[in-house]
Amino acid sequence: ELQLVESGGGLVQPGGSLRLSCAASGFTLNNYAMTWVRQAPGKGLEWVSTISSGGTFTSYADSVKGRFTISRDDARNTLYLQLNSLKTEDTAMYYCARGGRYSDYHPRGQGTQVTVSS
Repeated sequence: ELQLVESGGGLVQPGGSLRLSCAASGFTLNNYAMTWVRQAPGKGLEWVSTISSGGTFTSYADSVKGRFTISRDDARNTLYLQLNSLKTEDTAMYYCARGGRYSDYHPRGQGTQVTVSS
C-alpha cells in the first residue's frame, strides 16, 4: 500500500527553523520527482518546492527561495524540507506529494502542521 507520512512540524518563533520529513512506502521513491505543498487556513494548496528523481534539480516558490531546502535520501525512502528563517506567513499544513510541480499532488500524506508565532 502506498503511503506518505509527514513529520517534524511544530510551533516555532519567527526566525526559527524546522526540518520536515516525509517517509515513503509502497513504491520506489527514486523513480519519482517529489514535491512539498502547503495549505494555510482558509486558502488553497500552494506549491512550495520540487526535487527531481535522483535529486539533481530542485525548484522553489519565490516566497521560500533562499530559506527552504528540499532534499531526499532514496536509500531511506525519505524526503526532507529544511525550513529556516521562518515567517508568520509560513504557517500552514505541509504535505509531501508524489510527482512534480504541475502534478495534481495525489497521492500525498496527511500533513504536518507548522505554526510560526511569537
